[in-house]
Amino acid sequence: MDYKLFEDEVEDLVELLTQNKWVYHTDQNLKEESIRKTYTEGYYHSDRETHWIIDNEEKVGIIIIHDISDTIPLFDIRLDTRYRGKGYGVKTPLWLQDYLFGEKGKIRIEGYTRVDNIGMRKCFANAGFVKEGYLRNAWENADGTVTDSIVYGAIKEDWILGRTTPIKIDDKPF
Repeated sequence: MDYKLFEDEVEDLVELLTQNKWVYHTDQNLKEESIRKTYTEGYYHSDRETHWIIDNEEKVGIIIIHDISDTIPLFDIRLDTRYRGKGYGVKTPLWLQDYLFGEKGKIRIEGYTRVDNIGMRKCFANAGFVKEGYLRNAWENADGTVTDSIVYGAIKEDWILGRTTPIKIDDKPF
């Protein structure tokens, strides 16, 4: 599997984002005009890095690393429906840790998902991310509903030592 830095491939981006439904994202059905506009405005490369997730020369999805200039970036994974459930959701956060901790010198990575996105929650756990918080009514959906969210984190120290450090979320009730 390879991760190629996103470079002027707007046609492939449009195809990926319009031909798939993004059930666990705010906007489940992205429109071509919107993608082209955000691309032109620099969304995919202005304080972000977008990489193709590639396997056997096939583009299986993208990973967008937000706040790349910050010490603690966030990320978004979008996998083509045909490739979901095949291990890319775990391999990609593992690659992300190697890239951000190893090459970019970051100290922490955070990821958020809706509480009902069990697949992504399993991916986080299997990639060594620790569930660090439960956020009530924190995910706004395009239809006006609100869903609970969960935050996962990975830290450089754990990555170096090859472990996950449990947190003390229930240490005190205040």
